[in-house]
Amino acid sequence: MSNGIGISISGTALSQVDQNSKLYLELLHSAKKLAKKDENLWGESAAAEAKIRMNWLELPVSSRELLPQLDALTAWAREKKLTKVLLCGMGGSSLAPEVISKIFHKELTVIDTTDPEQISLALKTDLSKTLVIVGSKSGSTIETAAQLELFKSEFEMAGLDSSEQILIITDPGSPLDVSARAAGIRVLNADPNVGGRFSALSAFGLAPAALIGVDVSVLLDDAFEAAEKFLESNSPVLQMAYLLAQPAYGFTALLDSDSAVPGISDWIEQLIAESTGKNGKGVLPIVISSPTSAIGGSHPVITFNGDGPLSVAGTLGSQFIFWEWVTALLCVALKVDPFNQPNVTEAKNQTGALLTRWIDGRVQSPAPAFVIDSIAIYSDKKFDSVAQYLTEAISGAGYIAIMAYLNRVSDHEISEIRELIAAKSEKPTTFGWGPRFLHSTGQFHKGGPQVGSFIQVTGNCARDIAIPNQGYGFETLIMAQALGDGEALQKRKFPLLRIHLRDRMNGISQLLAIIKSL
Repeated sequence: MSNGIGISISGTALSQVDQNSKLYLELLHSAKKLAKKDENLWGESAAAEAKIRMNWLELPVSSRELLPQLDALTAWAREKKLTKVLLCGMGGSSLAPEVISKIFHKELTVIDTTDPEQISLALKTDLSKTLVIVGSKSGSTIETAAQLELFKSEFEMAGLDSSEQILIITDPGSPLDVSARAAGIRVLNADPNVGGRFSALSAFGLAPAALIGVDVSVLLDDAFEAAEKFLESNSPVLQMAYLLAQPAYGFTALLDSDSAVPGISDWIEQLIAESTGKNGKGVLPIVISSPTSAIGGSHPVITFNGDGPLSVAGTLGSQFIFWEWVTALLCVALKVDPFNQPNVTEAKNQTGALLTRWIDGRVQSPAPAFVIDSIAIYSDKKFDSVAQYLTEAISGAGYIAIMAYLNRVSDHEISEIRELIAAKSEKPTTFGWGPRFLHSTGQFHKGGPQVGSFIQVTGNCARDIAIPNQGYGFETLIMAQALGDGEALQKRKFPLLRIHLRDRMNGISQLLAIIKSL
């Protein structure tokens, strides 16, 4: 067995927890129902979905049945000398494997984008030594479908048998399951009664981890040990759910630097934001990079190294199951369905409508409102400088969401914009890589409290990559996703500014300089 210590939380914030309050006692009662997989916890309208989404509670035990299959897949990859692992997946299909790889110091290339420049970097690998894992619960995710077709084509052009270098992870009976099996591609089925963002300890999280050399039984051991204490009256699960349900925690920063679980904030962000951001309610996690990284206003900060007013300590497996329980109980307190994501589907539909509308496969964008050097501004306002557009964009109430449809490898410098905007605006400010955030905070943007202001950053691509069997390439797809989400935001009359980088490197430098001068 593992030497896992379970989960503990510490800090002065715990003094705010009233274990005799109506809410705390309700959470304790709900935790007992949750352990019994009571689908009625979140109300009548959520019961049907909840009934088929509760098996994540059993994964610390039930996923042990996967271990022989994972051993066989690992042996197959080793025999084929497939030493480079690429994971194509969005949201819950990629965030857990990515944090696992970081914490266990294993190499994993995650392709959670449709940006052709980032994808082109992944294509530079030695394909003869590459295993491509495609994870999609529904089997109909547009990003992973395009990525799969591309890699199948690349393998074939290199004279390689794609069926011997691709592994599909999906629900049984999904369109991807059916087509992959028909093509002779290896398929690992996940438990269909586990939702995507609760799937860290399922095949979606464990298979990629095992194939990069992680002993996944440790994750299961630690999760099991932690969960054994979740029903105690002073459980850290109850305490954390109670705190996050308080109005003061509506915007909560997550800081995982200098901890044993670097990178976990991104996974928690998706889990909480997409689960709670419904019916005008929700808790928005804000991932920050340092203790001095301003988030705007005086909002709580959760750390993972024992420092600060509220800190969560525990191994990765413990953290996974802990935050899943916390999120499920938080949704009880907020009275929202933790398992649906109606506005994620809306963004997908908007993308599809644009791709259909663009008959020739070329982006059709309105004329910019303002152009200077490497930056073009798209807005329904009219100003004389980029600085004026930015000042207007950050002047509203509520929070600011920055959404960068760029290359998170070589365009990473753009992420500095979050801290700069937060400091200038003194408002909660999030940063998300597009289209990845559409499967995460994108639900909160449209379904949560209607107080957001939105800044999109898009960019020209130095090269495009055609998507096999489609009449368009990845550059068109990512622009359809950006503009489609923009249309969804504009329908709600949300403030929206799009900054288009006509030259990415120069545009990023110019944009950051302008923000610093505000």
